[in-house]
Amino acid sequence: TMVAQALLAKSDSEFLKTIYIDNADVTFAELLQMICRQLGLTTSDNISEMINTLHQLLLNEDKAERTVALFIDDAHNMSAETLDNLVVLSNLETKDKKLLQIVLLGQPKLDTLLNKNELRHIKQRVAIRTTIAPLTPEESLSYVQHRLEKAGAKDTSAFTKTALKRILKEAKGVPRVINTLCDSA
Repeated sequence: TMVAQALLAKSDSEFLKTIYIDNADVTFAELLQMICRQLGLTTSDNISEMINTLHQLLLNEDKAERTVALFIDDAHNMSAETLDNLVVLSNLETKDKKLLQIVLLGQPKLDTLLNKNELRHIKQRVAIRTTIAPLTPEESLSYVQHRLEKAGAKDTSAFTKTALKRILKEAKGVPRVINTLCDSA
């Protein structure tokens, strides 16, 4: 989430139009409605109409030499049925390129979901796959120091060495857990 939001904040809207879905626990029709709303398109209950309207917009964006990217955060919460229907969106293309770039962001559970036999066709369409490894202890400490500095602290004296060591041990390099433990402490 943090990496995606940082990327989106730095993206050039002249060349990249983005759609960010932060609630993936939706039906395909609801997903289409969310996409259309973010793009300023009229929504309906008719999936075919929404897809046709979306396709026309994507063709126009392509003519304007803009890439359209759909970011789906917490994709591990998406139902297999909705994931399966993403093929429809990935099929929106011209003769030489895809019109919609789809980025799925999720926890390791997403890999498990995509490994299901009925979703293998989705997994086969994944062009780039990456995993963010947990932070090392040194990176975790730097992360805490950075967060404290952003909050106005001059150093990590907000935590005793023992508390800091325990936080880093318990968090196992996961920034979200580091944040939670530090906030709670």
